[in-house]
Amino acid sequence: MGPLIAPSILVADFSKLGEEIRAVEKAGADILHIDIMDGHFVPNLTMGPDLVRSIRPLTKLPFDVHLMVEHPEKFIESFAKAGADWMSVHLEVCDLLEVLPKIKKLGCKAGAVINPETPIQKILPFVPEADFILVMTVNPGFAGQRLISEALEKVKLLVKYRKERKLPFLIEVDGGINLENISEVHEVGADMVVVGSGLFKTNNYHDTVRKLRRR
Repeated sequence: MGPLIAPSILVADFSKLGEEIRAVEKAGADILHIDIMDGHFVPNLTMGPDLVRSIRPLTKLPFDVHLMVEHPEKFIESFAKAGADWMSVHLEVCDLLEVLPKIKKLGCKAGAVINPETPIQKILPFVPEADFILVMTVNPGFAGQRLISEALEKVKLLVKYRKERKLPFLIEVDGGINLENISEVHEVGADMVVVGSGLFKTNNYHDTVRKLRRR
């Protein structure tokens, strides 16, 4: 079985966001990835809890909320109430030992995120506290970037670490994934892949999801 497919609505057509969400669900997506940016940790500014709340009734897909924000502990409760099912925070901006348990107490799966330039060894001490680890394969903040292949080495190390210690966490990969490179991502052991432009910039979502799974 291939990895779970998580379309990132960051690159969806926001003039018809409801239609886009229903379309990727119908196409066979597993999870909906929602990027939250505060204009501080990353330069862009995106959606907030109100938008998440407004789209929650439109789909049965789980919401994977990726908090690219400083002080994420200030936002986790509002996003949980808005409808988040999975929530991930960055190693680089918070105390994971404090924030991950708080996310779990809110009823969400808790994820820890690591940027391309951050050594994998820095996140390993927190892995037992996480339901999933999100490995960024682009620098966060902008859609449409090219996948940084070197970052996939972190996935290999996490797979090895998980097997050796018999841990249950999932491994998610986010950044630059498309039909041309998803086989490479799958081969290193990713359990879930975030696909943005590689899906929303194609003409037929159903066909693209099918090809992503096949490759």
